[in-house]
This record gives sequence, C-alpha cells and structure tokens, in this order.
Amino acid sequence: MLSPVVDDENMMVSQPGLSEALTHFATMFWKILFAFIPPIHWGGGWPAFSVALMFIGGVTAIVAEVATVLGCTVGLKEAVTAITLVAIGTSLPATFASMTAARSSKYADSAIGNVTGSNSVNVFVGLGVPWIISSVYAEKHHQKYETPPGNLAYSVMLFLITSMICFVVLGTRRYVSTHQHLFISITHLCY
Repeated sequence: MLSPVVDDENMMVSQPGLSEALTHFATMFWKILFAFIPPIHWGGGWPAFSVALMFIGGVTAIVAEVATVLGCTVGLKEAVTAITLVAIGTSLPATFASMTAARSSKYADSAIGNVTGSNSVNVFVGLGVPWIISSVYAEKHHQKYETPPGNLAYSVMLFLITSMICFVVLGTRRYVSTHQHLFISITHLCY
C-alpha cells in the first residue's frame, strides 16, 4: 500500500487512488534510473547536467527505436510514425505546462509563449544543429553536403503561418479585454 499523500497547501492528507498507485509502480523503473543523477551542488552542477543529458539521450534512443519497430510492425511510414507517436510524446509535457500556465494567468501570454517557444526550439534547434554538424563534417572531409528538399518547406511555412495567427489572436484578445469598457459603451449607444 502506498503512503498517504500530503497536500501542504490545504493541510490535508489523503490516500492515493488506484490510478496514482498504478502510475507510481509503472514509472518505478524511470524513478530509480534517474535517481542516479548526482546532486546539483556537486561540481557546480556539471556532473548532474552531464549525467542527465546522457540519460535523456539514452531514453531518446529507446523511444526512437520503439517507435520505429512499432511503425514497422503496424506498417506505417517513418514520417507518419515520427509525426504521430514521437511528436505526441514529446509535446504532451509542453501541453500540460501550457494548460497550467493558462489557468494561472489573466491572459494567455505564458501559455502561447510556452507552446510557441517549445515548438520553435524543436523545429529550429532540432533541425538546425544536425544540419550544422553534418555540413561541418562534410566540409572537413571535402564532401558535398546536400539536403533533399522533401516537404520541410511546407511544414516550416505552415508552422510560421499558424504562429503568426496565434500572435494576432493573442494581441486582439488582449486589446479587446483591456478596452472592453469602450466596446460595452458603443454597444449601449447602438441600442
């Protein structure tokens, strides 16, 4: 049986439910694995950063391999597997963080910033760093580095367009909410 859960904010103690107990035991391997990360006060945090980065790289390799095998078993193309399974898995934490940020702020600025920032890092760093490494490697070995165009231009343009739409909606929402008294008085004049 799991120990009681203490809610410090409301000074309440409650027993964990079935879903909390199952989640606790299902994630036990990951909790034990990541307990091997050294404390952050050792070596100015560098050992903790290095070990955590190695663990994240290992987990990423495992997720990529599982997604590849699952996609191959089901008969999905690699691009479809990457867009659905892997992207959903990496975006869910950002989704929950954005939901928490949206609930705790008057405007949706932090939620939109979180989603846009997370996706921007995924797109620009996730694509840019491997391209830079590959092009430097090709240059040092006197090889020509070519990137097949594929449909990347379409995806990046779609991301940029939807990001701009989000910023316009965000700005309009903020303008309307701060000038709401003006719109209410205009509405009363019309009637």
